Amino acid sequence: MIEGVSPLVDDGRFPAKRLVGDIVQIEADIFADGHDLLAAVMLHRHESESEMTETPMVPLVNDRWRAEMTVDRLGFYFFSFEGWIDHFATWHRDLRKRVDAGVTGNDLDVQLRIGLGMLRAAAARSTDRNRKRLDEYIKGLEGSDAPEEKVLDLWSGELVELMRRNAERKFATRDATEHAIEVDPPRAGFSTWYELFPRSTASEAGRHGTFRDVEAQLPRVARMGFDVLYLPPIHPIGTTFRKGPNNTASTEASDPGSPWAIGAKDGGHKAIHPDLGTLEDFRRLVEAARSRGIELAMDVAFQASPDHPYVTEHDEWFQKRPDGTIQYAENPPKKYQDIYPFHFETDAWTDLWKELCGIFRFWIDNGVRVFRVDNPHTKPLPFWHWVIRTVKKHHPDVIFLAEAFTRPKIMYWLAKAGFSQSYTYFAWRNTKYELTEYFERITKPPVSDFFRPNAWPNTPDILPEYLQYGGRPAFVIRLMLAATLSSNYGIYGPAFERFISDARDPGGEEYRDSEKYEIKRWSPADDDLTELIAVVNRIRRQNPALQQNTTLAFHETTNDEILCYSKSAGDESVLMIVNVDPHNTQAGYVELDLTALNLDANRPFQVHELLSGARYTWHGPRNYVKLDPNVVPAHIFRIRRKVRSEQDFEYFL
Repeated sequence: MIEGVSPLVDDGRFPAKRLVGDIVQIEADIFADGHDLLAAVMLHRHESESEMTETPMVPLVNDRWRAEMTVDRLGFYFFSFEGWIDHFATWHRDLRKRVDAGVTGNDLDVQLRIGLGMLRAAAARSTDRNRKRLDEYIKGLEGSDAPEEKVLDLWSGELVELMRRNAERKFATRDATEHAIEVDPPRAGFSTWYELFPRSTASEAGRHGTFRDVEAQLPRVARMGFDVLYLPPIHPIGTTFRKGPNNTASTEASDPGSPWAIGAKDGGHKAIHPDLGTLEDFRRLVEAARSRGIELAMDVAFQASPDHPYVTEHDEWFQKRPDGTIQYAENPPKKYQDIYPFHFETDAWTDLWKELCGIFRFWIDNGVRVFRVDNPHTKPLPFWHWVIRTVKKHHPDVIFLAEAFTRPKIMYWLAKAGFSQSYTYFAWRNTKYELTEYFERITKPPVSDFFRPNAWPNTPDILPEYLQYGGRPAFVIRLMLAATLSSNYGIYGPAFERFISDARDPGGEEYRDSEKYEIKRWSPADDDLTELIAVVNRIRRQNPALQQNTTLAFHETTNDEILCYSKSAGDESVLMIVNVDPHNTQAGYVELDLTALNLDANRPFQVHELLSGARYTWHGPRNYVKLDPNVVPAHIFRIRRKVRSEQDFEYFL
């Protein structure tokens, strides 16, 4: 019987996800009737291979078996299992029991004859090199020595391995299913995003920013340690029902409109806003960013302004109202007259799907490898499964980020369907309890087998209440949490760096004078987070523990305003302690799980505070901390574990 396969997503309906270079632990429950010993192998292949490779599985406990597989190529890997009764291993185990119990003479000789038959059969099945070694053991059993002498050679580990490699599999059970693992590029698992509006990058007031202006920003973005630069839509913007400042319906001729109202006389989703530059300028920006280790992420929003060429060329792709007009977007009582949603239930849905897939392909051909998809949960879920699989079949290095602030099951399904990363509820999780409960759920199987969180403390659409009233400390706290709880995180940069916290409406989360509706000029500030962001991102790059989520562990604290958690990789752990109260100094004891940190409770250990450079000697699990949010509301400690003696300890100091 073969069951309980891991990793497995929805009984195999969707692939589990891993990154290039990962070592994947594959497990299954494999058992049979009776007390005979079993043998099992994992069979695996990359999608480009036709033949399976065998890897022996190791028994754990309670009929659980494990094997490891390194996934070193993009695309899909497939694995299955084969198990069988291992008659030789069973005989070998029982022979040792008999010998230990003192069985000799004829009874022992009979057992050796049984084993001899198994060796002869294995030799007949084996290759030349294995047969030669097996023949040596066969000669020993066929010789004239007493049974008590012959049995000594049978304890050889080489013999056991030879018999395993040449086992009889006459009644082997083969798992009929090939389970899938999708392998994504490393950036899908570790990335640092910075969002800016290209039109707000001009060096002088009153001018529309260009791609050349964005290019001038690249050194600053790189110095802060970001490796993904995300641009909101860069397409022509419609004029019909164009939104004015603060999303007002009345506009002036100079109002630029919302970038998400895509499409005008200059083109649609495959065109560039003329004030930003040309397609050649865009390609130049992509390459300039890549030369600094930065990938350009492009926003894809499947909606159209009333002026989009699609509206006149393919009006069948939009829903008509009884008066013949096209239905604009609504989220009652909100109205978005500047946007027409696509009607995915149109009779011409196949042509619509192909055209939308073509948008991805167009920008991929122009160098884009990262897409942030706007509101995917408002489009048919099967469409995303089809379009992502279609794109990644030819471009497995492409990364898709889902801006899916929606119900958990829909958010998870989008991840299963192929989205590489997803926005999360992090923006609204503020307390120690909320953060612990949420991240324990999304960073552990089964969710972590398909869902990769990307934590954003703010976006152009979301100014959380925590940031509105917490001042500078609130921004620092959320930076620390986002950058260390999740291996993927991002910020809506200019507003976050400068502590912009003025909401348009009381109780709302929209920015006042939002950049979504007007061009900004972000002049240098006397006090901003630029340098601290650079330090935090450098810590992320220098510590592999922070580049993954699988080892995230939370530790007890005596103060509910202090959150303590760790991540580990190799011989080092990184320990984070954060005061989640932006208004008050908080103090208390942390109760470290020394087992999770692989620390000896009887030895002191050194903690290196990476923000300040300070070093401390701690003893045991219970240690005191005090954090002032107006100074630095968090500690990021690197823990040294290789202290084996007092002499070594002095060396590390």
